[in-house]
Amino acid sequence: MAGGGQVVLRTLSQQGWVRGSGAAVLSRLQDAAVVRPGFLSAAEEETLSRELEPELRRRRYEYDHWDAAIHGFRETEKSRWSEASRAILRRVQAAAFGPGQTLLSSVHVLDLEPQGYIKPHVDSVKFCGSTIAGLSLLSPSVMRLVHTQEPGEWLELLLEPGSLYILRGSARYDFSHEILRDEESFFGERRIPRGRRISVICRSLPEGMGPGEPGQPPPAC
Repeated sequence: MAGGGQVVLRTLSQQGWVRGSGAAVLSRLQDAAVVRPGFLSAAEEETLSRELEPELRRRRYEYDHWDAAIHGFRETEKSRWSEASRAILRRVQAAAFGPGQTLLSSVHVLDLEPQGYIKPHVDSVKFCGSTIAGLSLLSPSVMRLVHTQEPGEWLELLLEPGSLYILRGSARYDFSHEILRDEESFFGERRIPRGRRISVICRSLPEGMGPGEPGQPPPAC
């Protein structure tokens, strides 16, 4: 994305984890697309992975998502957690969501195989609210955001295992987002080899929807 002699800038507060097409997009999304590396300790990452593995192992990887956004994935919605995992999710809520925001009661768990990827898409406002926050487990990956009307405006997030990413507001609705496939997985000149990746995604409630309402397809995040 940074070819053609284009100058790539980084925010001072997220040096090394966020890069973009220029100062304007970095300023615009400074609080809307956030990475917090090392949010999880190694023990916390192991706690989540160990709890999720038995449930994920019962599912097969799929290659045809309901909105064609994901390739090579398995997923689940999880509402029952161990106390140790609930403590981690409470930290996510405190870090990513405002005091007036209500979260969907279920957490979206998405497991991408090493060759899996998420295509560029914009989440529907019908399925989750203005904020999503995801924990990354097992493998590093690169998330790319591209403005839907001005494709020359882009941002890339380096998501290391144990990191937390937060997308809110303009980053959710004015930019598509994707997880790069292995052969495209670079952060600048740095190669980011992809392995199996699990993301644990908390979502704010869509406007006008009760927290326990069923039947809402999860976003591809």
